[in-house]
Amino acid sequence: MTEALEANRDAGLAQTGKINIGMVNGFDPSSLGRLDPATQELVRRRQRLLGPAYRLMYADPVEIARAEGCLLWDSQGNEYLDAYNNVVSVGHCNPVVVEAVHRQMQTLCTHTRYIQDGILDFAAEIVPTFGAPIEHVMFTCSGSEANDLAVRIAKHHTGKQGVIITSEAYHGNSELTAGLSASLGKKSPLGTWTRRISTPDSYRMAPEALTAKLVAEVEAHIEELERQGDGIAAFIADSLFSSDGIYAQPADLLARIAEVVHKAGGVVIADEAQAGFGRSGDALWGYQRHGQRPDIVTMGKPMGNGFPVAAVALAPRVVESFGAETRYFNTFGGNSVAVKAAQATFGVIRDENLMANAKRVGDLLRDGIRELGAKDERIGDVRGSGLYVGVEFVKDRATKEPDSATALAAVDGMRRRRVLISATGAHANNLKIRPPLVFTPAHADRLVNALAATLETI
Repeated sequence: MTEALEANRDAGLAQTGKINIGMVNGFDPSSLGRLDPATQELVRRRQRLLGPAYRLMYADPVEIARAEGCLLWDSQGNEYLDAYNNVVSVGHCNPVVVEAVHRQMQTLCTHTRYIQDGILDFAAEIVPTFGAPIEHVMFTCSGSEANDLAVRIAKHHTGKQGVIITSEAYHGNSELTAGLSASLGKKSPLGTWTRRISTPDSYRMAPEALTAKLVAEVEAHIEELERQGDGIAAFIADSLFSSDGIYAQPADLLARIAEVVHKAGGVVIADEAQAGFGRSGDALWGYQRHGQRPDIVTMGKPMGNGFPVAAVALAPRVVESFGAETRYFNTFGGNSVAVKAAQATFGVIRDENLMANAKRVGDLLRDGIRELGAKDERIGDVRGSGLYVGVEFVKDRATKEPDSATALAAVDGMRRRRVLISATGAHANNLKIRPPLVFTPAHADRLVNALAATLETI
């Protein structure tokens, strides 16, 4: 994030009475005294036991005691609508996943150095969904681990170091992936071998001009990396550009970029932690919307419906030398229980046709918010695909100047109405709405009504 964009975001945070603590929509610990006594004690206990690095969401943090489907309850029995949690994609405490994990935990839980049918059966299910040239899958515990491994393999395969990302990308929190995660802010340095292309801002640029601009930026970065001796190892992107502000169009962008990267000898990595597993409503994997054929696909977050499991899917050619010259082992990655959680989650998405549900309910949700925008000119753009919705607030529709203050006030106002969402983008002026894939039309109506009531008070 550039200093100018940091300043813009800080200004928006200041207008809402918060300070920038390094996370959009984060709780400001200096405001602890205004919380009720019970919540104060919980926050103090958390700080004492977990230390200062963890963050809480919302100006008024949410305590959660139990959950089911798209609903959460606190210890007082207050109900919340979860419109943010893309980890539990098939719903909190999904009984199919719970039963599968419980049964497997009673049978076997061990690592991948023993031959087991379970991991092979799931691999045989999921690998064909990626399309050529992907033929292998390797398991990890988190998306950060998956991206770390993917970039490591790409660097080994190419003998190069350079990695190109989007402007506000997030790809993980390991030392390597934090160096690829511009959205962590200026105090989290990017790798010296990292280069950034512009946000794919379809709200402010026409599709063809936008695609041409980003392709030209990739070409320029490759040339620079080659000149300084790093070369191009990989291009990595989230195909819904979640941290950049949620951009579902133009849908040919990534295929065009992939052509340039491949021509230069680089590896194309599709980070599907956010866009994958049917969330877009159009395709099982987000990159497929772009007609892209990546060399490596990474995934995590929703893969086990809350159970820690992630993976790297690969074309044989990119992992051949890595496999011959080194080895990979992960104590918990691909363990019997994790694989069963992933297989059960994948089965629910398929058997309950949740991708189609994501498309249907996502369209209803965007249409409902666009109706609000017809009466409220602060809503500049409503975009996304499936159950991933971005709502951009602007101070003026003519200038399209970002309005961070209204967006963050909307997030907190929705929380007071017990509907949980967040914000995203360089200016933190975009609502980020990504509910579980079991979201219903009734849930969508509740969200739209809560947003309407919130905007009336801002």
